[in-house]
Amino acid sequence: MPGPTNGVAGRIEVSGLTKTFGQVRAVNNLSFSVEPGSVTGFLGPNGAGKTTTLRMLLGLVTPSAGVATIGGQRYNRLHNPMLTVGAVLEAASFHPGRSGRNHLRVYCAAAGLPSKRADEVLSMVGLAEAARRKVKGYSLGMRQRLGLAVAMLGDPQVLILDEPANGLDPAGIQWLRQFTQSLAQQGRTVLVSSHLLSEVEQTVDRVVILARGQLIKQGTVDELTAGAGESVVVRSPQADALGSALHQGGAQVTSTGPGTLQVVGLDAAAIGHQAFVAGVELHELRTVRSDLEDIFFQLTAEPGADGQPPPTSGPVPAGAFAQQSYSQQPYGQQQGGVN
Repeated sequence: MPGPTNGVAGRIEVSGLTKTFGQVRAVNNLSFSVEPGSVTGFLGPNGAGKTTTLRMLLGLVTPSAGVATIGGQRYNRLHNPMLTVGAVLEAASFHPGRSGRNHLRVYCAAAGLPSKRADEVLSMVGLAEAARRKVKGYSLGMRQRLGLAVAMLGDPQVLILDEPANGLDPAGIQWLRQFTQSLAQQGRTVLVSSHLLSEVEQTVDRVVILARGQLIKQGTVDELTAGAGESVVVRSPQADALGSALHQGGAQVTSTGPGTLQVVGLDAAAIGHQAFVAGVELHELRTVRSDLEDIFFQLTAEPGADGQPPPTSGPVPAGAFAQQSYSQQPYGQQQGGVN
C-alpha cells in the first residue's frame, strides 16, 4: 500500500475542525496534533465535543469546517483503513449469538486478512480462553477487550480509543495501561479518550484538553503540572493562632475545614518553624502538588455569569485573623472556608 503523500506516517492532525448541529456548535475551530510513539489523552467534561471529534476523525461525521487527517490523509481516502487505523468507540456492538473468534473472523474476511489473525489478537488482549464462548456471555470488560482485538486486527499504526477502560476491573485497567504504553513504544500513535483522570496521568505522555468544543490546553503532563505550584496542608487544634502567624509571615492561608488550613507561599519547613515559634501544636503537615485532576477542573470550569470561572474558596483576607474572635466557632466556619 502506498504511503501518505504528505504528513508523517501515523501523525494525527486536526486543523480548524468545526461541527454544528442545528444551533449547537459541538466543536469550534479545534486544532491539535498527536505524534507517533506516544500515548495522548483526549480529555474534557461530558459534552465537550470529544466523541464528535473522534467521529469526524474516523469519517463517521462530516465536519462543518476544517479537516482531520491521519498520516496526511483523511480517513475516507485511506486505501485500507483497518491496516492503518484501529478504533474502539464507546458504542461498539457485537452479535450476541456469535463467538468472539467468529466475530473477529468476519472482520478478517472483510479486510482480506487470514482467519488465523483472529486467534492472534484474542491472545494479545487476554481472551484466548474465551474465544469459543458466545459474546452474549461476555462481561462488559471482556467486550472492551474484544473491541480492542477488532482494532488490532490490521496491525495498525494508529489506535483511537474512546473510553477503553469502561467495565475493566483494576487488574484490567493496569493491563490496558501496559498495553497502550507498549504500542507507543513500538512507534505507534495512541489517542485515548477517558474520564479516569488519575489513570490517564499514569498512562499518557501528552494530553489534549477540551471544554465547550474548544481546545483549552495541550502538552505533556509534566508541562501542565509544572506551573501548578505547591501548597501545604496543615491541621492543628490551634488553627486560628497558626493562621494568624502564617499570614503575618507573608503566606496565603485558606481554611478548608475545622482545624485545617491550606497554605501557599511557605514550604513545610517554614510553616513548622512558624508553628514552633508561635507555640502551636501540629497534627498534620503535608505538601500537596496539583495533579492532572486538579488542573483539569481548573481549566474546564464553567464560566460564571460574568464570563469568569466560578469562584473557589480563596485566601483569608489580610487582617482577618487580627479582626475576628475565635472563642467558640471552628476556624473554617469563621473564615468562610469549605467545611
